Amino acid sequence: MAKILAFWRTISPNSSRYHCVGSNEWGEAMPIKLMFAAVALVAMARREAPATKPALVVGHKEKLDLKPAPINPAWVIQGQPWARAANHSEADDRAAATAVWDCTAGEFRWFFRWDETVVIEEGSVLVTAEDGTQRLLTKGDIAYFRGGTWATWRIDNYVRKIAFFRRPLPSPLAFAYRAGNALRRRSLGLRLHWGRLSQN
Repeated sequence: MAKILAFWRTISPNSSRYHCVGSNEWGEAMPIKLMFAAVALVAMARREAPATKPALVVGHKEKLDLKPAPINPAWVIQGQPWARAANHSEADDRAAATAVWDCTAGEFRWFFRWDETVVIEEGSVLVTAEDGTQRLLTKGDIAYFRGGTWATWRIDNYVRKIAFFRRPLPSPLAFAYRAGNALRRRSLGLRLHWGRLSQN
């Protein structure tokens, strides 16, 4: 933690400058600097945080202890869907997780707080996304639901899925992350380009 605080002091020696967009030192580049600083702070925090989870987590889907996971009654449209869930694993930073979920017949709306990728293991479900896209998902199908969106699920009999969750980064951090990746790709491209030129 001391390293993180020291780093923050190097980019913001006077706390009042954090709020002063017009500062001569920060100028118009301040938002960009803050975004990259935030990414650096997160990276430093992750490096300093000791790993508390094992490097490998294995569990058979049939042996996980499914427990009741009631659907919000206000979301239920039709029937009496009964859902259960079991956690399989979770990342140290709690930004990603894997779980097994099943549900009986019924129709309901569902809000995806996180990005979620599902693999249908058994049964089927008719899914209608908030943009009107409609698909019947059956055994073996893989579907992705963007975080922050609603979908309607209609289950005629039963469905069981494996779900992979990922917490989306806040927009400024996501922008900085993409910008960093773009710079790395550009740097790699330039190195390869000059490497080929030097061989000619």
